[in-house]
Amino acid sequence: MSSRRALVVHGERSTASLAIFAVSAVMTCALLTPVAHAASEPVPIPERWNAEWISHPTAPLREPTVFHFRKTIQLPAKPEHFNVKVSADNRFLLFVNGIRIGEGPARGDLLHWRYETFDLASALHPGQNTIAAVVWNFGIYAPLAQIGNRSAFLMQGDTETESAVNTDETWQVETEPGLSFIPRTANGFWSYWAADPSERLDAHLYDWQWMQPDSGAASRWVAAAGAIRESIYPQTNRPSPHEESPANPWVLMPDPLPQMEFRPVDAGKVVRTNLSGGNAFPAAPVTVPAHTTAEILLDRGTMVSGFPELEVSGGDHARIDIGYTEALYDAEQKRGNRNEVGDRKVLGIFDQFLPDGGQHRRFMPLWFRTWRYLQLKIETGDAPLTLEGLGVHFSAYPFQERAAFASSDPDLAKIWEICWRGARLGAHETYMDTPFWEQLQYIDDTRIQALISYTVAGDDRLARQALHAFDDSRVPEGITQSRYPSLLPQFIPDFSLSYVAMLHDYWMYRPDDAILKELLPGTRPILEWFFEHRLADGFLGNLPYWNAIDSPRGVRDFPRKDREGRSALVTLLFVDALKDAAELEDTFGDQQLAAKYRRAAANASAAVYKSCWNAQLGLLADTPDKNSYSQHTNIFGILTDTIPLADQAAVLKKILAVQPGDQAGNASMAMVSYHWQFYLSRAIDKLGADYLNTLGPWREMLAQGLTTTPEYQDPTRSDTHAWSAHPVYDLLTIVAGIHPASPEFAAVRIAPHPGALERFDASMPHPQGAIRVQYKRAVHGAEFTIDLPGWLNGTLEWQGRSYHLHGGKQIVPVE
Repeated sequence: MSSRRALVVHGERSTASLAIFAVSAVMTCALLTPVAHAASEPVPIPERWNAEWISHPTAPLREPTVFHFRKTIQLPAKPEHFNVKVSADNRFLLFVNGIRIGEGPARGDLLHWRYETFDLASALHPGQNTIAAVVWNFGIYAPLAQIGNRSAFLMQGDTETESAVNTDETWQVETEPGLSFIPRTANGFWSYWAADPSERLDAHLYDWQWMQPDSGAASRWVAAAGAIRESIYPQTNRPSPHEESPANPWVLMPDPLPQMEFRPVDAGKVVRTNLSGGNAFPAAPVTVPAHTTAEILLDRGTMVSGFPELEVSGGDHARIDIGYTEALYDAEQKRGNRNEVGDRKVLGIFDQFLPDGGQHRRFMPLWFRTWRYLQLKIETGDAPLTLEGLGVHFSAYPFQERAAFASSDPDLAKIWEICWRGARLGAHETYMDTPFWEQLQYIDDTRIQALISYTVAGDDRLARQALHAFDDSRVPEGITQSRYPSLLPQFIPDFSLSYVAMLHDYWMYRPDDAILKELLPGTRPILEWFFEHRLADGFLGNLPYWNAIDSPRGVRDFPRKDREGRSALVTLLFVDALKDAAELEDTFGDQQLAAKYRRAAANASAAVYKSCWNAQLGLLADTPDKNSYSQHTNIFGILTDTIPLADQAAVLKKILAVQPGDQAGNASMAMVSYHWQFYLSRAIDKLGADYLNTLGPWREMLAQGLTTTPEYQDPTRSDTHAWSAHPVYDLLTIVAGIHPASPEFAAVRIAPHPGALERFDASMPHPQGAIRVQYKRAVHGAEFTIDLPGWLNGTLEWQGRSYHLHGGKQIVPVE
């Protein structure tokens, strides 16, 4: 490892703490700053920004703080449209005349800082109108996904009339001492927490009238001041808010995503309480007497991400702790069946609400929470407290479920449900590995989530955001960061290879050449980084950083490698990426480079087979030492055709038969996790094996009461992890057999594997409309009813025969 590379911050992911190594500040800044690319997203808008970034004139702008901004404007009539652009650092919630308009900005980095666009007309009326925003900065409590510079707010109208709302010194601002953040260490939970902090609302200090003009805590309101205070620019020459400069840290660009969903859903039912009459809540108000300690535990029945809204009256000097947890825990902090309550505990994130005795006081956190169980722990003082109600507003990316799968096996519908729910909760302004614990967009997780988005929702907008983000994360060495956006740089080299696969996936499913032409050049330094780490025999050698590929149960130091760093698995991941990149280069880039990639892939593949194939066992070993074996290496031996086609079915049969503790020769066979079963499914799809027999873990999830897919088999950290949600994709692509037959889904290949099913009915969104495949077993053979949208045509492949398909509906009897 070169000294230059040795200075890069390392990081670990699912551990109890983050390992941050001491580094030289100058070198770290130079090395870890993402590369500024020419056109990695929509170019910042060229028009002149007349509005100014504003903030509080005296408050510290990098500390954890909540601000209120407001301005009153006069309108002669209700406008048909009133368009504004809005941004903030870190975030804002926007209101007009007390009506919630929206939130933002979507997370990015300083070189790609989003602004949101709203039409305020529906909330405006003739006469006086108040525009108000709460803006907050998490400061040192910021989640890892939140990049920022300083507290600031920006709004600009599109026209002369709309420019009345432009941010400048005519806006008012106040600090809000009543709302603050609770350090993560005070959550009383496990030490690793990368998401947003808890919040404390002290109603005695809070300005309950802040959205009203000329009211509220008058002594706190002051005229706003410019947030860019460096003196190197004269007042008349200050840069436009979208321009990068030493004084202006934010390079603005429009957010291409829609607003997140914000809709009411059921709050759940009380499953445990010591409060008399508490079971009536939240359908009816309940009163907690003075000098009482009470608990109300509510179960939603399924996991949710969203905003709880608790309304109370009275209860001066009471304390309410609002706890959120994915599951309940026993005395040993273990989860059992997720439906069991008993005396199990809530361990998770807790917000705090301190009532002031006022009527109809409401608490809603600034950032969404994720939970199945919500606990209210209440301590009253001298005054009784009335719990008026509890609402829940579901929040996630607004995916629509456009695909469907129904069959003769009722469990498959339940598996579909928990997978789709898990995928939905793991999608917000970015994809998230887990919406409870980390809320970080990891490349390998995101690849699976994006494929679900294409095939179930027919929506590629969030995936395009992710592709741009990962390209933006590249560092001068060449590779991407493993997750982005992220305050803490982390590098998992094989995730950079997954990014190449993500681009290839996008090419297969979506008719969008532009993004591929734009992002393909960024794959070249990634692959060159791996070329620099090749050994003379074609294997990859030791790679720096965290080489995390999977976490097989009972296996340490995975992936295995020999003394010089040779790992068959890591090398085959490189082979797979080279093949994908060669196809992309042939179409969009450099054909000579494509030829180079193919030669390198062939040489590496041959080296792995020559050194690692064990003819006696009929398996690829993990290293040339042939003293360890894994499902993983053999999966990619199949997917890359490193294992000869004639042997692939036998290899797949062997690895599918593996049980925990099984031996391969004198070594145990490492088995894939839920996450890596995605790649096992790709090998099954390639060779036409029985997929449905591999769904045992998901049937067990149902039996354990899980309502989303977890990170790992119990004991798991996270109950909501979308990398385990891939069966919703597999049911469509393997069981129903719906695949793109060519790039951009220009043709379809339908190769079903119904196994023991008597029937199934599946549909998948396509840019032309919906593809529908119906299957029913007959006495002799089977019958397919297939409906293809528009001009789409393709083939049905069944039992070694191929049947031509055309646009429209067709019935195909088969033997």
